[in-house]
Order: sequence, then structure tokens, then C-alpha cells
Amino acid sequence: MSVLTPVLAPVGCRAARVGVCAVLVGVGGAGCASSSTGGHGGHAGHEARADHQHGDGMPHRFDDAASWAKQFDAPERDAWQKPDEVVAALALPKDAVVADVGAGTGYFAVRLAAAVPAGRVIGLDVEADMVRHMDERARALGLTNMVGRLTPMDSAAVDDGTDLVLVVDTYHHISDRVPYFKALRQKLSARGRLAIIDFRVDSERGPPATHKIGPETVQAELLEAGWVLSTSHDFLPDQYFLVFQPG
Repeated sequence: MSVLTPVLAPVGCRAARVGVCAVLVGVGGAGCASSSTGGHGGHAGHEARADHQHGDGMPHRFDDAASWAKQFDAPERDAWQKPDEVVAALALPKDAVVADVGAGTGYFAVRLAAAVPAGRVIGLDVEADMVRHMDERARALGLTNMVGRLTPMDSAAVDDGTDLVLVVDTYHHISDRVPYFKALRQKLSARGRLAIIDFRVDSERGPPATHKIGPETVQAELLEAGWVLSTSHDFLPDQYFLVFQPG
């Protein structure tokens, strides 16, 4: 585990026309054009398609959940995404309320639900078919504490009193990030946290480098939105893993 040096000068977010793409990973979200090593997206990889966009206007579409599940939930993804290690590092109370923003097919959501048997997990996505897929997956696994929820492009439909908001491979899809995360902060419980996982700029996985956002920029934008970095983890080979709390 490592801690980044706090950023003192906040940086404004980039404006764009839409909020968050359908996830590649869990809150996981939609992705951009994939790289030669597997791409990324709503928790995994994806090809560029029409209708949804990056924060910079790059379009994507993730409305065929069954098709995307073959990529987002591919067993080989576990080797570099390390979902069990991520959930363990979050050290969630058994009764935690968790929101997975850009949850996609529920790759992280199902694992989070298993970790909080007395709590609740809401898998948020902008694609109705992803939400339907998550609900079917939860029923098939007997996860009565997990539900999918359709969320608007420009805000996260997070419940009041949420203990953790997880955003995996989705941060760079969000437009107007400072007001987005400023509003999100108001939804948290007293023990609330925000965890951001996304691809490092120098990683061969994920979107093109021009669409990636480095951890220093994430930290600066979230500082402007009223968050402070509390912890960072460095065990993911291709991604940074930052945990914030309200400032």
C-alpha cells in the first residue's frame, strides 16, 4: 500500500456533453477503443461503438449485455483485475451500503454483494440491458442484497447513507467531474468513501493514452470537489487504486 503526496492546486474538469458511459467494469463502465492487449471497459475491454461517449465526446454503445459479458467477465481478466484482492482491500463492514458506478455486467457488484451479507449493493449503469443482466445474475446467484439500477448520464443515482462508491474504469467517461463528485459527496454516510480504479497512462491495457486520466489529475479534480485522498494501493499491474474520503 502507498499514499500519494496530496495535490495542493485543484484542477478543473473537462466539459463534455454526457455523463458516464455504460460500464466496462463494475461501476465498472463503458470503454474506449481497446488496445492490442485487451482494452478496457465497464470493468474490462471494449470496442468503440455508437451513441455513448467519453468525457471528451468519444462515442460508445454497451446495450448488448450478453455479448459484453463474454469480454467483461472473461476468466483471464481476473489475473490483472484482481477483483478479490480489490474487495478485500476495501475492508467493507458486513452491513455496508455500496454503489458500483458503471457496474456493467456486475463483475464487481456480485463480489461486493458476497462481501456485505448484511448490507446492500446497487449496481448503477446507464444501459437498461446491463441493469437487466445484473438483476438476472443476482437472482441466479441468490444474492438478494444486490440490485441493478438505471442511472442518468449526468449524475449517479446513489442512495443517501451510502458507505462506499466504487468507480472502476469509468472515471474517464464522466463529464463535468467536479460537480458530479461534489454532488455525490452529499450522499455518503459518516463513514463514506469513494474508490477510483482506472488505467495508468503508461499501461498497455485500456483506452488510448490520450483518453486516460492520470492519478494526479484524479486527485486534483476530486480535491476541488471536496474529497481528500486517504489511501492508495499499488498491487494492480495496470491500474491505480485510490480511496478518498470527504474533506
